[in-house]
Amino acid sequence: MLDDLDDIHPLFHGAPSTTEFKKLRKRIVRNVREAVEQYGMIERGAKWLVCMSGGKDSYTLLAILYELKWRGLLPVELLACNLDQGQPGFPATVLPEFLEKMTVPHRIEYQDTYSIVTDKVPAGRTYCALCSRLRRANLYRVAREEGCSAVVLGHHRDDILETFFMNLFHGGRLATMPPKLLNDEGDLFLYRPLAHVAEADCEKFAKAMNYPIIPCDLCGSQDGLQRQQVKQILDGWEKNSPGRRQVMFKALTNIRPSHMLDPKLHDFLGLLATPQTNDEADTAGNRDNSIEIPKLR
Repeated sequence: MLDDLDDIHPLFHGAPSTTEFKKLRKRIVRNVREAVEQYGMIERGAKWLVCMSGGKDSYTLLAILYELKWRGLLPVELLACNLDQGQPGFPATVLPEFLEKMTVPHRIEYQDTYSIVTDKVPAGRTYCALCSRLRRANLYRVAREEGCSAVVLGHHRDDILETFFMNLFHGGRLATMPPKLLNDEGDLFLYRPLAHVAEADCEKFAKAMNYPIIPCDLCGSQDGLQRQQVKQILDGWEKNSPGRRQVMFKALTNIRPSHMLDPKLHDFLGLLATPQTNDEADTAGNRDNSIEIPKLR
């Protein structure tokens, strides 16, 4: 990697020169490139709305997308967008100042969805579902206004795994966040280029780059969230068996419908045994008879 200041984007100015960080950066770039290519996200000449929450994941997403552009591997226009949802205490100047300093084209959109969520959701219930729907609707609107073909989110591998187990434990279905989705209206794609990236790598990367992280206190401050419970379960499994998360994630890419129980995915009723000819039956019988079965003692 050429890290001369004239050769890289300002998002990478000050990057650590340690071997450990270079390996981390290379791994994340490889993971993102793999997801982009595997799920067919590249639309040459398209424009992406890259959603910025101010968390470690969105900073990592933005930086790696710009690195791929710099390498000539992502021929799309990028527009960073932060949706200020009117959350009390939200440091509204942090992201605009950062994006200006980094010379990143951006749009800051203010919509007070916080008041709507706190008004509509009963006390003691989690805000996530309604908050997510309102946020997504506003991001789709902004994408259309800016002429974007895709909304790009910073969900990583662990988010996808946690969602799978939340659906399994609480929703009674096998489903998770797809890396590529077409919206209901059919006019916008939704991409998750960090689908193969571990949360721990995002955290290490953003911390090493000293990006100004903005914590989410709206949902994160609520105790007993199902997602936090699932995260704790996965943390325990990972601690007892390092690498378990990656194995489980690989399983999501290696599904065998005929070995599940959903008749909508596999024609169980249409399965018919093929009648054997007399010769085949005799051969099978001779083969079976040749097996010596040990006697019970």
